[in-house]
Amino acid sequence: MTFKNKVAIVTGAAHGIGRGIADAFLAEGAQVVYSDLTPIKDLPADNAVFIACDVSQTKQVDDLVKQAIDKFGKVDILVNNAGVYPFKPFLAMSEAEWDRVININLKGVFLCSQAVAKIMPSGGKIINISSIASFVGFEGLAHYCASKGGINAMIRAMALELAPKKINVNAVAPGAIDVRDDNAPSNDEANKKTISAIALGRMGLPKDIADTVVFLASDKADYITGQTIVVDGGYTLR
Repeated sequence: MTFKNKVAIVTGAAHGIGRGIADAFLAEGAQVVYSDLTPIKDLPADNAVFIACDVSQTKQVDDLVKQAIDKFGKVDILVNNAGVYPFKPFLAMSEAEWDRVININLKGVFLCSQAVAKIMPSGGKIINISSIASFVGFEGLAHYCASKGGINAMIRAMALELAPKKINVNAVAPGAIDVRDDNAPSNDEANKKTISAIALGRMGLPKDIADTVVFLASDKADYITGQTIVVDGGYTLR
């Protein structure tokens, strides 16, 4: 049990990549706070808890951290995964649409990281979920690309400032990840086009991202900080 006696908060943990990450920590023995706006009801009561939170709202973030401490006594690991990616052409994008994406994807990372770092007296790990969209342009996602690029820049400053507190700050940049559940519609043509651009010949799975996050949160990554690790099967190599 790599994370026995460790407490992790994972935002955006109701489904997809976030659920995969939270479940991976749970399997490794951690006590896990699953946070999202979508309720989760199938969690073991002893070592996991669901706490609702809109990461773009300071009061809700502060309440999330307080409830986590009330439940488990501390926080050792924070994974900032909560995010949205609504497609909208740049010239048709409204200010409100821009603000929503930046507030959740980037401001949310700031608020959660600041709140947790303040209560990590003995060090810890902060891992942020970025995207290959921080390196590669995608039509209809100017706001999303900007938010993820901001994460990559922000973690470098955070890593410097938080190093004296023994807090490591890193990011994982996923490529195309298949997060569909059994009831989700499939677009085989779109998938084939995406897969054709991936060197390893397949889309990623939430487990591929979770494995990387778990490594960064472990003692084996104690000398890694301020880095963005791309996990995309080789998409950005072309």
